[in-house]
Amino acid sequence: MKLTLLLLAALVLPVRAQELTVGAAADLRPALEEIAAHFQSSSGIKLHLIYASSGDLFHQIENGAPFDVFLSANVAYPRKLEEEGLTVSGTYFEYAQGKIVLVVRSGSPVDLRDGLRVLLKPDIRKIAIADPAHAPYGAAAVEALKAEKLYDQIASKLVMGENISQTASFVLSGAADAGIVALSLVKDAPGNSQIRYAEIPASDYSPILQACVVLHSSKNQTAASKFESYLRSNEAAGILRSFGFEVPATH
Repeated sequence: MKLTLLLLAALVLPVRAQELTVGAAADLRPALEEIAAHFQSSSGIKLHLIYASSGDLFHQIENGAPFDVFLSANVAYPRKLEEEGLTVSGTYFEYAQGKIVLVVRSGSPVDLRDGLRVLLKPDIRKIAIADPAHAPYGAAAVEALKAEKLYDQIASKLVMGENISQTASFVLSGAADAGIVALSLVKDAPGNSQIRYAEIPASDYSPILQACVVLHSSKNQTAASKFESYLRSNEAAGILRSFGFEVPATH
């Protein structure tokens, strides 16, 4: 009798939902929030999303941070983790390619049709970019400025965001007069009426290929692999495209 009661009690106890901790590059925030909602609805697996620059996340993982999945804004950091034996074999996946844009507040008199050269104007006193030392989008911004032979002329105006999300907030708040940010953060985003943007020619910077890996230290590798499989789905690809990412044709 007691055994039967114990079994019945076990059946009615709430089942603890699986949860994954995902370290994600800050450019992914709008798209990943939507992806996470769809994934949780279909799988029952909750995603705990932590956003930072790819470089910061990489170093946290090297130092033992308990992430299950790493979504980087470049391919170098996931590849390096592979080389160090810190990833689950076969999980490396290039899920998207990002783009950078020149952005100003909507009330700015700046004519974005002039492209990056508008940054030479004296009324553009501060230009926000992500720190190129650990943010791939910041590195792309520097590359684009150098490609157009502008970097040396405007270097003294640059203010660095810890990640690309903070960089965009500098422009939105008025802390910077202009910025170079990820298209994914401004395309169809809430508050988009407060800003204007123009795409920077892709020929000005190396492709921003973005990759993910499941981490070997994960205690939820099965669930993590399910999430990575979802990232490869047409549904996830459609969400990424809606935020301005290019997605590999294999989807």
